[in-house]
Amino acid sequence: MLNLATLLENSAQKYANKTAYTFMDTNLSFAQINGAANQVANGLVELGIQAGDKVAISCFNLPYFPIIYNGILKAGATVVPLSVLLKADEIHYHLENSDAKAYFCFVGTEDLPMAQMGHEGFQKTDACEHFIMIMPKGDMPAPIDGVQTLGSLMQDQPHSFDTVETKSSDTAVIVYTSGTTGRPKGAELTHSNLFANTVLCADLFNCKSEDIHLIVLPLFHIFAMVVMMNTALYRGATAILLPRFDAETVLKLLDKHRVTVFAGVPTMYWGLNNYLDTNEFDISNIKSNLKSCLSGGASLPVPVLEKFEERFDITVLEGYGMSEGSPVVTFNQLDIGRKIGSVGTPAWGIQVKLVNEEGETVPVGEKGELLYKGHNVMRGYYKNPDATAKTIKNGWLHSGDIAVKDEDGFYFIVDRTKTSGRTLIVSNFTISRHS
Repeated sequence: MLNLATLLENSAQKYANKTAYTFMDTNLSFAQINGAANQVANGLVELGIQAGDKVAISCFNLPYFPIIYNGILKAGATVVPLSVLLKADEIHYHLENSDAKAYFCFVGTEDLPMAQMGHEGFQKTDACEHFIMIMPKGDMPAPIDGVQTLGSLMQDQPHSFDTVETKSSDTAVIVYTSGTTGRPKGAELTHSNLFANTVLCADLFNCKSEDIHLIVLPLFHIFAMVVMMNTALYRGATAILLPRFDAETVLKLLDKHRVTVFAGVPTMYWGLNNYLDTNEFDISNIKSNLKSCLSGGASLPVPVLEKFEERFDITVLEGYGMSEGSPVVTFNQLDIGRKIGSVGTPAWGIQVKLVNEEGETVPVGEKGELLYKGHNVMRGYYKNPDATAKTIKNGWLHSGDIAVKDEDGFYFIVDRTKTSGRTLIVSNFTISRHS
């Protein structure tokens, strides 16, 4: 048996009263998060959700996300995280394509009416039987007549649950990738895929139980989901949740909570640098606590990187990953060293090679498509055997990215193949550590 919810359950046993999540002024312990996830699992079983069923979720970075995520896993079902920015027709496509039986959707805001879009997409999807609206407070009624809320689903449900046994090869999460051509495809990631990558990340980033993570990247994205949320759950670390990036707010949270791990995208690092260039803010406390800074989505421009490194007295290491790789593939590992501009060397248990159009391995210094195999390779694209066969051949996943390997075994991403129909969801990410 291997169920990814074990990450939460184990920490709930070891660190029951320790804060797992902080949102605004509310602290929730690992025991509270686990108990709430058990209530969700009980509610799902009562609705008729069975092992292997698909359950979708659209939610900001709120404690509800890890609660529902783990509740779905505990019930033996598969999590289908959806972008909070999807429109009704897009939601309909994802629900229909994933065969979702139930759909959790946050009510949203005036500017982003998620529940309105979500309910419209749900109503168009005949096979999706249950729509559960997530309200800011559990006792709030839904603004749409006749719609069940998360609070009502959890009401009177036991705080204990016998987690459904799942195989390591069972699909835990289906992450949709936005290809450059065609409709999004659902990458099936197994319990084993995600567990191995979580452990790998915890080791790579030297994550410890005393760490404090600030999570502002969206949890529906594979990067924040695995590298931040699951890694923190695995190590019993505390996570501060922030639904929307604002440079001043981020700096205040970094300072107030003595954050040790932060993840962002290049525009966030630019925003932080720009804010500090034009405003007075004492970062001495942040510098003394911050040990790891990760950047995903695109390469961090060297001027932005250098200014951030100099300002916070840290070294930035880059890596490479993608949704189909669960996500980590290569990394500039601390015991090997870093090369600026490189995405590092293969992570533990992962093989990488570069090949030409004939499938032959290219010599050092020559361009070739990056292929990889190992514990991180997805099970396949859900209900899309043709795309799966084109992407995974003899166990090797063809990334569609063109890279070069130097004489020391470091890889450098230089281009995309002309025939690639996918985009890199996590094109690279960086981790910063004190020199």
